[in-house]
Amino acid sequence: SNAIALANTPKRNAATMNISDLTATLEYWLTAGIDVFSCERLQFPQHPKSLQESITPAPGRSQPSQPPIHPFQHPDFPEEKTVLKTPPATAQSSAKIVPLAELVTKALPPEERATQLNTMAQSLAQCTRCNLAHMRTNMVFGVGSTVAPVVFVGEGPGAEEDLRGQPFVGDAGKLLDKMIHAIQLQRQLVYIANVVKCRPPGNRNPLPSEIEQCQPFLFEQLETIRPQVIFALGKFAIHCLTGLSGPIESIRGQTPRWRGIPVIPSYHPAFYLRTPSRKKAAWEDLLRLKKMLTELGSTQPSPRSIQDHDAPDKPDRHQI
Repeated sequence: SNAIALANTPKRNAATMNISDLTATLEYWLTAGIDVFSCERLQFPQHPKSLQESITPAPGRSQPSQPPIHPFQHPDFPEEKTVLKTPPATAQSSAKIVPLAELVTKALPPEERATQLNTMAQSLAQCTRCNLAHMRTNMVFGVGSTVAPVVFVGEGPGAEEDLRGQPFVGDAGKLLDKMIHAIQLQRQLVYIANVVKCRPPGNRNPLPSEIEQCQPFLFEQLETIRPQVIFALGKFAIHCLTGLSGPIESIRGQTPRWRGIPVIPSYHPAFYLRTPSRKKAAWEDLLRLKKMLTELGSTQPSPRSIQDHDAPDKPDRHQI
């Protein structure tokens, strides 16, 4: 036992013990299982003068490259050093941390949202921030419910959208309507917008400078509505909202976030018009959306004005 081990330890005053004796005693205690590290009041003698002289270099001689072994450190058991990691700097006091649940539901009252979106649309009708403004027929702002649980974000207006001033009303828009209807949603009760609000000539891809000028307006739309989910249609919407780039197939299945709101990356409906064999991907992404809305407890309002557009009772892949 520890008591027996201590009793058998040579009884010598610590002040009269030399370094070898102390080292041997400590090794004996450790072998016997005695916790010597809890002995906070244990006093050790100062280094003998001869030892201090051997450690102190003679005048004119350089310091040894390796520090001498501490007198109470066994050469076979080097001292362990604890490295303390510097804690990360705390956030500025002005940067309030908002819980995700609060962030997703932090939206204006419905009537204020409608007013803010209308004011923004009227302002954008006079926008001349980029050259697209000089070639448009109509500015295409966005349509749908201001309390939409999901916002579908596309790339930009096409020829038909430019003429009518509404997003997704051409062939790609008709397919999007079917996609929405297939998972028991209704176009009137979601929100649809684009990254750029004016049609690029010849339906070309929007330029980075054009996206940069228009991006703040899309972000303001999203901040006003604060949907539960954003469905990004095509690479330009995906990159604008998440910063992700590369093949869409490698991004699908991920759930990046835009200011706390989950984003589902997917192909643009025009892609499925060109390659109908890939519509399975659309169905997979739509089921992800349906599942996510269910888990978030989304409830879609059913106003009387759209009773003629009732959705199917169950998700229907054949609607696409």
